Amino acid sequence: MASMRDFIKSVGTVLPEIPKPEKKPTLNERFIWTGIALMLYLVMAATPLYGLTGTAAANNASTFLRVVFASAQGTLMTLGIGPIVTAGLILQLLVGSDIIKLDMSDSSDRAIFGSATKLLTLIVIVGESMAYMFGGALGVLTTSQQPVVFIQLVIASVIVLLLDEMIQKGWGLGSGVSLFILAGVCQTVMWYTFSPIPFQVTTGVTQLFGFVPEAISESFNNNLGSVVIRDFKYPSLLTFSLTIVMILVLVYVEGIRIELPITSIKYRGFQGVYPIKLLYVSNIPVILVSALGANVTFFARLLANYSVASPPWWMKYLAVFPASSANGTNTQIPIGGVVFYLTPPQSFQQTLAEPVHSIVYLLYLVGMAVVFARLWVEIGGLNPKAVAKNLMDADVQVPGFRRSGLSIEQMLNRYIPTLTIIGGILIGLIAGVSDLFGVFGTGIGILLMVDIILQYYQMLLKEQVEEISPALAGLIGAS
Repeated sequence: MASMRDFIKSVGTVLPEIPKPEKKPTLNERFIWTGIALMLYLVMAATPLYGLTGTAAANNASTFLRVVFASAQGTLMTLGIGPIVTAGLILQLLVGSDIIKLDMSDSSDRAIFGSATKLLTLIVIVGESMAYMFGGALGVLTTSQQPVVFIQLVIASVIVLLLDEMIQKGWGLGSGVSLFILAGVCQTVMWYTFSPIPFQVTTGVTQLFGFVPEAISESFNNNLGSVVIRDFKYPSLLTFSLTIVMILVLVYVEGIRIELPITSIKYRGFQGVYPIKLLYVSNIPVILVSALGANVTFFARLLANYSVASPPWWMKYLAVFPASSANGTNTQIPIGGVVFYLTPPQSFQQTLAEPVHSIVYLLYLVGMAVVFARLWVEIGGLNPKAVAKNLMDADVQVPGFRRSGLSIEQMLNRYIPTLTIIGGILIGLIAGVSDLFGVFGTGIGILLMVDIILQYYQMLLKEQVEEISPALAGLIGAS
């Protein structure tokens, strides 16, 4: 173990790094740096990979990957934040389960954790870049194209890693991961709402993709009824309305919490509350379920590519993919096998046409969300025992209970396990129902967007209050 720590320390000295600011930047300066990072991400997300054909780029769009990993297939952002999220989750799981023993309150251990995360991220970047190329996810690449595409993917992903580090070290606001996810989901929602790009429905018949332009166009033809429900997965009045409803539901549910009164034993007279949200583990369970589904689908596609000539007998039970991309069919979305039932229907019409698929997907998403919620509470330091220890370390106590870790843990046991299960069910239902009805940006995308926006709102509120009263800002951060 000691040799591994020494190895990571030595490697950390040669890894690319963004230095911390010598003094805390002003709020305006942090806005500027955040804007620069966002612009670089958007430019890379719109820049196609050199040497990659447009057909290959278009045929490999995966909704799961676009939302969870903020990726744009066929561009410099093909990997998105996938390597960062994957490496971070792996190390958090290992540390949270004590497989890797690190004291995150120790600055040296935190530095080791940061270096290990960066090293693992670089390894994942190389591994995913090779998997995308050799697995056929970017189309058939010639021998001369492969190194060019590989270098582009690696360099672009390293830039994303450094942009995230820059923001997290205090140059910007929040984290690059959250910022890029928010940008990707907002782009999708705006595109579905306002895109004026026409598409051909049938021979000689065209419509505008965005709901608002199409509604305006049809209003001049006295045919507004045609935008209530549109063919396949194009935005309609129904999906637009459901998107608004889901956003409002999420904002409401995010505000539901149980507030436990606490008092300080160090500062006499201090009183506050310790909030336990209804969505106790936030959207982490659905992120994990979506990441699992995305990776299963991706590797099933790789297996299908390699066994296209003589597929094994069990392949048809695992996943079946379209043989070609005729008529705009996405060859990365399964049409049969177990994996088919683990992916959401691609439109509201498909939800109605395939009730068994829809029900199985919803049950899978809710069930796995509950499993991951309970798992994350245990390994993420959110269980009653860990929370009780944090409260004891913060020199606070709950009125009416003895100041001991056991008594506070028993009190927290009344709420946390129940809220974990209820929160997992609710977050799974919201994401699943949103997917079945085809809301803009997918269910998980809307969940992430609302959660990140609320985080930025609280962060900006704290920053503004901190300029007036640092003590009051600390109370806002705690709540």
